[in-house]
Amino acid sequence: MESKGKPFLKNLITLGAATIILFSIVWWISSFAVKDGGGDLTHRDKLALVRIEGVITESEDIVRQIKKYREDSSIKGIVLRIDSPGGAVGPSQEIYKEVLKTTERKKVVASMGGLAASGGYYIACAANKVFANPGTITGSIGVIMAFSHFEELMKKLGLKTTVIKSGKFKDAGSPVRELTEEEKKILQSVSDDIHGQFIEAVANGRNLKIELVKELADGRIFSGRQAKESGLIDELGTLEDAISYATKLAGIKDKAKIVQERKEKNLLLRLFKEDFSSLIPSPLNTKFLGAQYIWQY
Repeated sequence: MESKGKPFLKNLITLGAATIILFSIVWWISSFAVKDGGGDLTHRDKLALVRIEGVITESEDIVRQIKKYREDSSIKGIVLRIDSPGGAVGPSQEIYKEVLKTTERKKVVASMGGLAASGGYYIACAANKVFANPGTITGSIGVIMAFSHFEELMKKLGLKTTVIKSGKFKDAGSPVRELTEEEKKILQSVSDDIHGQFIEAVANGRNLKIELVKELADGRIFSGRQAKESGLIDELGTLEDAISYATKLAGIKDKAKIVQERKEKNLLLRLFKEDFSSLIPSPLNTKFLGAQYIWQY
């Protein structure tokens, strides 16, 4: 014979399970809405806002966002908000290529914040239109390679390194010895080639003559106003100005709904989710070794 308490227990378990499922559904929907900026998800006249901030060490997340918005038919255009000194060459080029690919299907407007230099500027060149504030720091069209040497320190500590290599240049740039003149020439050749790629990207993206870009591509920085005078950007304006322009460029008659992914507000969760490489001094961080499109300040 079933006790009187068992039906009550079953009902309680069922109610608890239903509550958990309901809360899970509500959480999933709300998290989706927050991630995409909230509001009416059926609204079709949308602009996506993609933020490129800090030192560029990876491209995956930014590329993922750009690709997602490119393939979303409800997104009419994309605004890139760039506030970065640049970073690693490869990731900067990958983001640039994704932006360039996107302009074949949708309008992309770049808005520079306080700093959009080197790799940050490289990416902006792929956009259909580039905005900057008058005091934005931009430019720094160049490449830098930095090699630290600890040979003297190791001697003082009584440490020695034995290197076994398969080629004479395999350990070029090693921190335990100085570069040879031959190695310097090889590395300079690599730097010059990557610099040339930057110049080509600027010339193509900004519709400027190679000769003119070369005159500007000595690593110097420009204010936003100087950049406009040199043809490196299109307009002086704020993020709101860029959004307003992108709205018209995308053919949106009314005010566009802005969609963007939001960063985790919880600092502890962000620390676990984000790449810690940007916190490590560049000489000790393998992601910063080699050529960089970065303004070091």
